[in-house]
Amino acid sequence: MSELSSAGADPRRSPDQPTFHPDPHPKTTRAALVVSCLGVVYGDIGTSPLYALREGLVHAHEHHMVETAVIGIVSLLFWTVFLIVTTKYVVLILRADNNGEGGTLSLVAKAQGALHRRTWWLYLTGIVGVSLFFGDSMITPAMSVLSAVEGMTLVVPGFQGWVVPVTLLIVIALFWVQRSGTEAVSRLFGPVMLAWFAAMAVLGASHMLDDARIMQALNPLRAAGFVAGNGFGALPVMGSVFLAVTGAEALYADMGHFGKRPVRISWLAVVFPALTLSYLGQGAMVLSHPETAANPFFLMAPAWFTLPLVLLATAATVIASQSVISGAFSVAAQAVQLGLLPRLEIRHTSDTQRGQIYLPRVNIILMAGVCALVLSFGSSARLASAYGIAVTGDMVITSILAIIVFRHAWRWPLVLGIMLPILGLELVFFLANILKVLDGGWVPLLFASVVVTFMVTWVRGTTLLQRRLTGDSVAMQLVADRLTASPPVIVPGTAVFLTADPMTAPPALMHNLKHNRVLHDRNFIVTVEVQTTPRVPAGERLRIETIGPRFWRVWLRFGYMEQPNVPRALAGAKEYGHSFDVMATSFFLNRRSLRVGKGRLMPLWAARLYAGLYRQASEPTNFYRLPTNRVVELGQQINI
Repeated sequence: MSELSSAGADPRRSPDQPTFHPDPHPKTTRAALVVSCLGVVYGDIGTSPLYALREGLVHAHEHHMVETAVIGIVSLLFWTVFLIVTTKYVVLILRADNNGEGGTLSLVAKAQGALHRRTWWLYLTGIVGVSLFFGDSMITPAMSVLSAVEGMTLVVPGFQGWVVPVTLLIVIALFWVQRSGTEAVSRLFGPVMLAWFAAMAVLGASHMLDDARIMQALNPLRAAGFVAGNGFGALPVMGSVFLAVTGAEALYADMGHFGKRPVRISWLAVVFPALTLSYLGQGAMVLSHPETAANPFFLMAPAWFTLPLVLLATAATVIASQSVISGAFSVAAQAVQLGLLPRLEIRHTSDTQRGQIYLPRVNIILMAGVCALVLSFGSSARLASAYGIAVTGDMVITSILAIIVFRHAWRWPLVLGIMLPILGLELVFFLANILKVLDGGWVPLLFASVVVTFMVTWVRGTTLLQRRLTGDSVAMQLVADRLTASPPVIVPGTAVFLTADPMTAPPALMHNLKHNRVLHDRNFIVTVEVQTTPRVPAGERLRIETIGPRFWRVWLRFGYMEQPNVPRALAGAKEYGHSFDVMATSFFLNRRSLRVGKGRLMPLWAARLYAGLYRQASEPTNFYRLPTNRVVELGQQINI
């Protein structure tokens, strides 16, 4: 198992210095790249106007707030988006890249490098952050698609009874197409989202003059005055206001696909202005016509445009859901590479786009969870109560990790003066969302708790199992010396033994000697290491050390966003004087069978869970891209 560590960092650079990496794209950013960015990065946050203001007005009505509270709520929406998305993510967090890549795990690796050591609490923080992200990945498709389909009730009388079935149909179809990849349709995502943001901006601008008082919302004092004037009564409203920034994590997580420049340009030039106009327009319309508070977004549209807007909103929510699902696949793959989860089957669905992957088991779990949420809650209004907790928790974790990086690595006291107040604001939003626990907020917390339990159990169990195996093993150097002094029958060819501990003799080697009583002419003890950098340069991929006349240790290094390909990596050994003919090479793997019995390493429930997870791991042959007709597996039974 590989752990998050500072391995792989450039030894010539002090971790106290900021690491700036050029964007992977030309300085002159093409318009096509910015449009594509709209479809992948901003799908989730771009559909927030469907429900954010509506849910805030619902809570304001429940607490009998005055009509002018609309101005305060819109002001909260605007300044929340400005502070958290524009200031925190676009201006600051995008600078904390890990060799051009972003996301919670990248920030954890960056923070560990800043502290110069591995710490269990930082490791656990990353696990919790990833778990909350998976919770958000399950709620977003349900919430977004439900909100869009509910718009049909304004067009077709009596459609209310069809909302859930149609939503389920769209969700199942969305998850069904994942297996064949989305490369072809993804080209339409950007243009569709551009049309969505344009429609949103035009509709909002057309209603801003309904009541010019709404322009007061741009004054931050109106947001502060709303909170101060309503006290604890403002917390439920703030919980709904936070729905406006769901999806902001995608700015950082998807940075590696586009680079910082397109992400920033698309936000400042398209998304942020469109969101601002939409919220201002909805607020002005509600001030002028209070009866439109029931569904302010769709009621902004004239009657002839309602149906096209509903269809456009449905397409936008499907795109938002697709972006979240793709993100979940990427995060799960990173978690596997970093040893947080057992090996999962990873399929590459595109020959041209490196990030297009499909994880069947993750897909099934997400689809089952989304369908269960749609059936259980039945409406976006009820599901809104469950939406904010996972997002706020993930954002709080991101802020804490960013503060560590800024303070210890870059020594930016000025940035701390900005990040600490933002963290305080996010904690207030988290408190506001905690109030929703009994109304549905327990759902993401329960799911995140399950994922945390699985990850912690897997990490702990793998560590204990490896410790036991190491204690029962023989030093590889000793084995090599004895076989050199008294060699068995030597057969021609090359043997590759994959092992997690290159300093001890692999069980597959010992079993081969015990049962077959032969030794290959060349024997390579190979260890695959996953670094905290997204990708490892080809020149740093391989390291070889001689053990004896017929034995060598090989370390293969991969980034946490790379799929290990052992045969291809071993081909690089030619520079060290070693050639690998795949048809003359045998790959020996140790297949362990775990039994929960006496001498357990963990409590009974944890041992059973770990054994179950171990059995679900995908075949190492496929995971490491080994030729199936050259693999030899030797069994071993272990009590845990």
